Amino acid sequence: MINSKSSRMNAYWKENIRIVLSLLSVWFLVSFGMSILFVDYLDNFRFFGFKLGFWMAQQGAIYFFLVIIFVYVYKMKNLDRKYDVDEN
Repeated sequence: MINSKSSRMNAYWKENIRIVLSLLSVWFLVSFGMSILFVDYLDNFRFFGFKLGFWMAQQGAIYFFLVIIFVYVYKMKNLDRKYDVDEN
């Protein structure tokens, strides 16, 4: 019985880490990639009248970070329900 609970918690944490790492990858791509590495390429496009690379560095990254937070909350609620560790 204890081994079964331990294996369930290990599976829970593996999925948890997978979610965190995937969202951190998106965060890195947006903050470093779109705002620093690819800014010259993105500046060839316009968004709301601004160069896209500039807009991503100044405003777009903030919106992406907010979306990442909401995605994390949604995915963790589902994961908690799946492994029956939710607070409800």
